[in-house]
Amino acid sequence: MMHMKYLMAAATLSLVLAGCSSNNKNAVPDNPPSEIYSSAQQKLQDGNYKGAIKELEVLDNRYPFGPYAQQVQLDLIYAYYKSTDLPLARVSIDRFLRLNPTHPNVDYVLYMRGLTDMALDDNALQGFFGVDRSDRNPEHARAAFRDFTQLIRSYPNSQYAMDATKRLVYLKDRLAKHELSVVEYYNKRGAYVAVANRVEQMLRDFPDTQATRQALLYMKKAYQELQLNNQAGKVTKIIASNPS
Repeated sequence: MMHMKYLMAAATLSLVLAGCSSNNKNAVPDNPPSEIYSSAQQKLQDGNYKGAIKELEVLDNRYPFGPYAQQVQLDLIYAYYKSTDLPLARVSIDRFLRLNPTHPNVDYVLYMRGLTDMALDDNALQGFFGVDRSDRNPEHARAAFRDFTQLIRSYPNSQYAMDATKRLVYLKDRLAKHELSVVEYYNKRGAYVAVANRVEQMLRDFPDTQATRQALLYMKKAYQELQLNNQAGKVTKIIASNPS
């Protein structure tokens, strides 16, 4: 499903860039690229992201191999993200990494991919009303976790590594809460083998989260229901040594 969204966004991006030849040429004067780029930069600084996008897309379309080509692509990633055109930001990021795998700013692009995936995972209504929807599909949270992990492993000295590390703590908690919601679902259905297996995986992936500590109670109950008293006793000891 996620790949389909990105394919649609890629198609949209192609249409947008192709449409620049008919629509944006009328809106953006045929000035030298340096002047158009300077104007786009000013709009970015002013927070006029939509206006900047229009001029950057024109540059990307008219001068795909020009002296500003790579920087224009980087600026488009930022402008799409800031204007919440997140699918287009994601497609632009993947395009840049595909075309420029050794660019000196790859760490920045990975960081922006993590931010974009986090934003795609965000639920505006949840944030506004304070509703915990840990059960929602975590595909974008998982992607963001991979993005920031890749950034830290590949570029440990990056200026973005510290913030990425902090975001990984949040994402680990988010993913652990989702796993706990799955455990609770299996518990209600009496699927105790599934409960035990899921919590065991949580212990491997998210051992230091509150959600995993809570899940241990369901694991203990599952073993008791399955009459696996030795395993239940071991979980009891783990619970005792890891108070909430």
